[in-house]
Amino acid sequence: MSSDAAADAAALGFFARYLSLWVVLCIVAGIALGHVFPSAFERLAALELQHINLPVAILVWLMIVPMLLKVDFAQLRQVREQVRGIGVTLFVNWAIKPFSMALLGGLFVRHVFASWLPADQLDAYVAGLVLLAAAPCTAMVFVWSRLCGGEPNFTLSQVALNDAVMIVAFAPIVALLLGVASIQVPWGTLLLSVLLYIVVPVVAAQMWRRRLLRDGPASLERVLVRSEPWSTAALLATLVLLFGFQGEAILAQPMIIVLLAVPILIQVYLNAAIAYGLCRRLKVPFRVAGPAALIGASNFFELAVAAAISLFGLRSGAALATVVGVLVEVPVMLSIVHLVNRSRRWYEASETTAAPAAIAGRAERAARRE
Repeated sequence: MSSDAAADAAALGFFARYLSLWVVLCIVAGIALGHVFPSAFERLAALELQHINLPVAILVWLMIVPMLLKVDFAQLRQVREQVRGIGVTLFVNWAIKPFSMALLGGLFVRHVFASWLPADQLDAYVAGLVLLAAAPCTAMVFVWSRLCGGEPNFTLSQVALNDAVMIVAFAPIVALLLGVASIQVPWGTLLLSVLLYIVVPVVAAQMWRRRLLRDGPASLERVLVRSEPWSTAALLATLVLLFGFQGEAILAQPMIIVLLAVPILIQVYLNAAIAYGLCRRLKVPFRVAGPAALIGASNFFELAVAAAISLFGLRSGAALATVVGVLVEVPVMLSIVHLVNRSRRWYEASETTAAPAAIAGRAERAARRE
């Protein structure tokens, strides 16, 4: 392992460091348990309210609320201090990412890979990919930003702003893109999913955060440390449920996961490159450009998984497509961290060369005024 890779791994917690391994183990465990205890999984699937699976809903809240505890909406006051970096990530997250994924998903799922995928799940796979791209990352961004030496205040303010936008923009964007893809959108279920998996967790987390901060920052930090393993365990339990229902389809066509990963990988690297390039073009400082590229690339896969299950069901191709996003998240994002760190001299060269030109330009304008 290189020194950069070792530093990246050391900065991650034990669960997060090996998240992809845990996901693989959950795939195996879920398939095996679903095969051995099919009636138990049928009973779990039947526990629904308005198409919302209750066991999964509980697990998702356990996943999301501890992550949202890290978000400080007071940081929104600092948005003006990093307006160019904020603008780049908002543009990539909301004007490029969902639409590029809809395009890539349609291209690969419906055309390039169509003959290798189950015909009755093509629309569901595209829907899952769209759901994955329509939710900007909330929690892991703090880790990625730290690994590339990102500006903490920028990261906090950007995450808080993305969460605020997501409350009002997630449902309309998903509905628009699924409608364009000719997929019937159950509006009632979609809005209920936004309420249950975005609005309620955000409100609950902020109320809990304020209560903890009354006892000082150390109280909040203790809860964050203690809740992180539970949050990851809830994610892994959700994956076991998913693969318990998806096992037969995966065993019949194991290449499905590999094929679905292709548009995800292309889209992640594309978004990171666009955000990083735009930041360099706009002379954004490296400590802001690094996390901007990572925020533009990563996804809030916990929300995507929950929404896919609510909208299309535990057995759906949409749910499986979002799980593939979980599988590739950590290794792919670590590779982008590595690329950002390795390119720092190249990035900052534009800053150093731009400075004399800017000074000369100001001097020339001053001379003209005189």
